Amino acid sequence: MFGYIVPDKGEMKIKEYELFRAYYCGVCKSMGKSLGPLCRFGLNYDSVFLGLFLSSLNNETVDLKKENCIANPFKKKWVVKNSKSLDFSADINILLTYYKLLDDWKDDRSFLARFAQIIISPGFKKALMRNKEAQQHIKISLEQLQIIEERKCESMDEAADPFGQMIKVILRIGCQEENYKKNKAIEWLGYNIGKWIYIIDAFDDIEKDIKKKNYNPLLFQFKYNNEEVEEFKDRIKEEIKFNLIHTLAQAASAFELLDLKNKNIIENILYLGMEKKTKTVLEGRSCNKDEKPL
Repeated sequence: MFGYIVPDKGEMKIKEYELFRAYYCGVCKSMGKSLGPLCRFGLNYDSVFLGLFLSSLNNETVDLKKENCIANPFKKKWVVKNSKSLDFSADINILLTYYKLLDDWKDDRSFLARFAQIIISPGFKKALMRNKEAQQHIKISLEQLQIIEERKCESMDEAADPFGQMIKVILRIGCQEENYKKNKAIEWLGYNIGKWIYIIDAFDDIEKDIKKKNYNPLLFQFKYNNEEVEEFKDRIKEEIKFNLIHTLAQAASAFELLDLKNKNIIENILYLGMEKKTKTVLEGRSCNKDEKPL
């Protein structure tokens, strides 16, 4: 994934932050245990949100244990254990990371991406065997995205649709709800989160895509004409902001229909963290510079 779905840590209560960090460490430990230690380098906030959301939605009873961390072996941290939702999130993360590295290799001939892809391939195969339905939907969505890129689609909404559909299906597969209305709310939440990720990532990548001559729907929709990058961003910023805030509002409206555990933490992410990330990226600070591990 991309690492955009972050909490607003400053607005969290101490116990909420500690629990969120325990979920963060839980996804990391799950990746290391079932997929291999090198796969843990692919950990990001998006996968933590997925695991936290599904665990809360599925009303899981999880264990909290203090364990040492490979990044800080001398200090024990709280870790969420025995969570099927976190295991599922870890698998989905490695599937998406693998395909992202494959895309980087195809687009840029990045040997670093190719090397990383080879390193995590054993973990990818394990995740694939456990999640064939999800992997099939991921593959279909990415193939649709490739078709859109090849025909140089001029609509960011149309370009974002396959990614939104992919996240929608991932949430649907990962949840255990049987209520029709709640399932629709979960799908609408997932669709809008996926759409938000795609569009904010497109804005974040404008400069890189111009330099590398990669497809970016914003360059086509807003008719980029070799102007200065910052000038182009300033020209389109307000419309992108409106689209992103509207998408977050749609996700929030679906979230309000759900009854789940850890609601305060998830509200912090949806209402504060993602809105703050929107402003951060639109102001020109990239995700990679802004995101820090816990």
